[in-house]
Amino acid sequence: MKLVSTRSASTQNSFLGAVQAGLAPDGGLFIPTEIPRFSDVPELLAMEFQTRSTEILHRFIGDEIPRVELDSLVRAAFTFPAPVVPVLGHISALELFHGPTLAFKDFGARFLAQVMAHATTGGRRTVLTATSGDTGAAVAQAFWGLPGVQVVVLYPKGRVSPLQERQFATCGGNVLALAVEGTFDDCQRLVKAGFEDTALVADLGLTSANSINIARLLAQTLYYFEAAAQMNDRTPLVVAVPSGNFGNLYAGLMAQRLGAPIARFVVATNANRVVPEYLDSGVYRPRPSVPTSSNAMDVGAPSNWERIHALFGGDHDAMAAALRWGSYSDAETRQTLIELHALGYLADPHGAVACGVLQGCLEPGEQGLFLATAHPAKFGEVLERDLGLTVPLPKALLAVLGRPLLAEPLAPDVEALKRRISLL
Repeated sequence: MKLVSTRSASTQNSFLGAVQAGLAPDGGLFIPTEIPRFSDVPELLAMEFQTRSTEILHRFIGDEIPRVELDSLVRAAFTFPAPVVPVLGHISALELFHGPTLAFKDFGARFLAQVMAHATTGGRRTVLTATSGDTGAAVAQAFWGLPGVQVVVLYPKGRVSPLQERQFATCGGNVLALAVEGTFDDCQRLVKAGFEDTALVADLGLTSANSINIARLLAQTLYYFEAAAQMNDRTPLVVAVPSGNFGNLYAGLMAQRLGAPIARFVVATNANRVVPEYLDSGVYRPRPSVPTSSNAMDVGAPSNWERIHALFGGDHDAMAAALRWGSYSDAETRQTLIELHALGYLADPHGAVACGVLQGCLEPGEQGLFLATAHPAKFGEVLERDLGLTVPLPKALLAVLGRPLLAEPLAPDVEALKRRISLL
């Protein structure tokens, strides 16, 4: 697999090299030099999930990881299903929250951890990541106790749900949680600045577990094929992706180019509508995020939009022609939560945004699928407020309730971050 930076075609790397580097040295993101079109998609869709996943990943990674070992990594990472569940008429949900931390991030984080463990043969390795909610939990759980790896999770203080916070800020051991006085964009800025310090990168063996890491995105392409396999219908499939940092959408667009039978993607955002505004106007105007009930999407400067921009060669008209889009306010999100619950489906706020926007974008003769990215119990406070409903906690969440928070405060300052992680 050959990868180049989004900012310079001369900045190249292998798959394992890019996984361990995280960010390209020029500050760009690694992307494949080419995305092949599979000629045997029907045969791939007939396979079971893990076998298909190994086959697709092998076609990208090649001999960098021997196929037998890759299959072992895949089966260790993907130990849970991704079911398609009918919701209403021609709309279904792809439930991606059946992993150990009850969020779609488990797919990418667990595969990344397996690859990292495979590639780390000694020396120091520090995983530095920012989270707006679920990434921190998935990364912390995937790497917790992994020999030779230290994990540092930055999150915006007071801007993740209490249960999300407990999933990564109570681990201890090789997981350090830093509560940043600021927004997710501040956390993301600090992470990028850390990777721009070459001495720090070399000293700590710094790498990323955010969706800037190519291993996470390759893993996320796999459940789009799984969704298509379960739908098994010739009706054009339109998929709505609740979007914050836009890694999930990029993975879907990659799957589509590989040949997954998806007719169209819908960009669904909350009040942080930098990308919908760009698609409307052609003017890209990143800005500070605003807090909403769908907090994992509270991103005002999405990192992975750079990848999508590169995928379309920077052609705004091509992007606008290939995508549909919309945004939902908290009031509209609440109304969709109520309507879905009345139909017998309990969604989390992010899934509700995706479902609501999808309903406004579907055309006659199409079937819709929205990504349900997190278990609704992770947003119990929102559902109790909006639905008057107390959601029973799954075992995975009950287990973290009694643990003390171990997070340390951090000013939104690059030098403060460097001083702290230099002590690891």
